[in-house]
Amino acid sequence: MTAKMPDPVVLEGDSVRLAPLTLDHVPDLYAAGGGDEEVWRWRSSPMPASEAGLRRQVAGLLGRPETVQFAVILRETGRAIGSTGFWDVGGFDTSVEIGSTWYGRAYWRTAVNTECKVLLLDHAFHALGFSRVVLKTDILNLRSQAAIERIGGVREGTLRRQYRRPDGTWRDSAYYSILDDEWPSHRARLTDRPRPA
Repeated sequence: MTAKMPDPVVLEGDSVRLAPLTLDHVPDLYAAGGGDEEVWRWRSSPMPASEAGLRRQVAGLLGRPETVQFAVILRETGRAIGSTGFWDVGGFDTSVEIGSTWYGRAYWRTAVNTECKVLLLDHAFHALGFSRVVLKTDILNLRSQAAIERIGGVREGTLRRQYRRPDGTWRDSAYYSILDDEWPSHRARLTDRPRPA
């Protein structure tokens, strides 16, 4: 791990639990959205053609020291329905990124994303002491940009030609951030209740 990356933990919400991602989650993840082109449309990794392909992608993520990855587990079923993670942000002492997030399409436009972001942002700001959380997405992914803005992300700008998409075209990335002193009001708006003591 890099010096500032958090240790893996379990974060508990009302409807989801974020648990350290392992290869054991791969069958559930593939069933939730592994072969769904729409789920993978804006991701930097190509859509896995099989469960074995997703297993290779997850193994690659787990081997990277600049990230801590979580499985998003629906508490009602105990099954993984997506994943997300913390990423190191080079050049910023007290910043961390929330990224590599995806959910099965059945969980889009539900409470899942908001609850995951509240758990991750609370942990980043209150437990880990970060002062800035970064979120980024493909400039063409308007759905993701709207979701980031809804939780309080402030657009910082566009990083042009950040990397190539799986289809070979260049991806520009829209960058957002949330600061620690901005988060309490956004959290109250999203949850209709203050953060527990």
